[in-house]
Amino acid sequence: MGKVTSLREARPRPKAIEFFAGIGLARIGLQQSGFRIAWANDYEADKRDMYLGHFGETDDHTFTLGDIAAVDAADLPVDAALAWASSPCTDLSLAGGRAGLAGRESGTFWHFVALMDQLGGNRPPVIVLENVTGLATSHGGDDLAAAITAFNTLGYSVDVLALDARRFLPQSRPRLFVVGALNPPPDVADEGGPLRPDYLQWVFGDPSLRTHRAALPDPPAPRTDGLGDCVEQMSAADPRWWDAERTAAFAASLSPIQADRVDRLRHSRGVKFRTAYRRTRGGVAVWEVRPDDISGCLRTARGGSSKQAVVRLGNNRLQVRWMTPLEYARLMGADGYTLSGARNNQALFGFGDAVAVPVVRWLGDNYLMPLLRGELTAPEELTARVQ
Repeated sequence: MGKVTSLREARPRPKAIEFFAGIGLARIGLQQSGFRIAWANDYEADKRDMYLGHFGETDDHTFTLGDIAAVDAADLPVDAALAWASSPCTDLSLAGGRAGLAGRESGTFWHFVALMDQLGGNRPPVIVLENVTGLATSHGGDDLAAAITAFNTLGYSVDVLALDARRFLPQSRPRLFVVGALNPPPDVADEGGPLRPDYLQWVFGDPSLRTHRAALPDPPAPRTDGLGDCVEQMSAADPRWWDAERTAAFAASLSPIQADRVDRLRHSRGVKFRTAYRRTRGGVAVWEVRPDDISGCLRTARGGSSKQAVVRLGNNRLQVRWMTPLEYARLMGADGYTLSGARNNQALFGFGDAVAVPVVRWLGDNYLMPLLRGELTAPEELTARVQ
């Protein structure tokens, strides 16, 4: 019997273009949803090198290295169905200076808007801005309102969603998604659901903004465990574990509550893994260990953040080390990503700045692809669509 072709394989693969592409995790998720990525841009050579190291160079894809301000709209594909923009979050995140969209890095969003404007009648029917949830409150909400207004000016109605990678992976990583549609689906009420929590409701109540709320299924419930499954297997004698002196300094920096928690886990049976961040409390650098089997949000060293450490506890043993690139990849849903040739910090920066793969996949499967195909309709038809 011949191979049976799935419905997804049989349908045409809509063309997508990605701005601020980083190392390509959005591309992986979009490809899994059936999109074909034709063009990508980023300004960091290290990220470009990882991107091409994983995907390779092909005739049907172009990677443009450089500032988005130097991109010419004439060089963009004119038949793209989707434009994805993971605009820099440094100026918008709680860890950054919160300069907003006028900031030197996050202000690059306006170059993306200008390119979409220059495409005129060739602009994609769907555009997506991905950013940190801090965009919803930056400058009292003015930055998000300005972004929505810019999309409205281009002809797009806008939906705004919040989605945490923890619904798919053992990592707490909430992100905001601004979805613009030239042909929006029917608007359905969603007052404080999991995708549009209370802090986003003002968007849909602002009469100056053109918005819609697509009928979508609820995402999976947040994960409560799974970190241990993502930890890279290595022996207790591996040199990446910190030496006795450094481990003792780690333990000495813990608060009494933290120290008690670590001590109880240390003397328990079996092996448990936790993650830890180094923070400054009262001018003093201290370590804080998460109480659950979930990773904190993976970050880069930019914007006042710190790298994440892995803590191994149990059977009267305490060991600590920095998290590895493989663990970063797994916690971003990119297990199998090509890491050969990438320097350690290069990989950590690349994954720390990225969007989690299964989050993009969920949006692609449940929102972006159905939106393009006209399959987002009334709520009563949702059940049949997702079955």
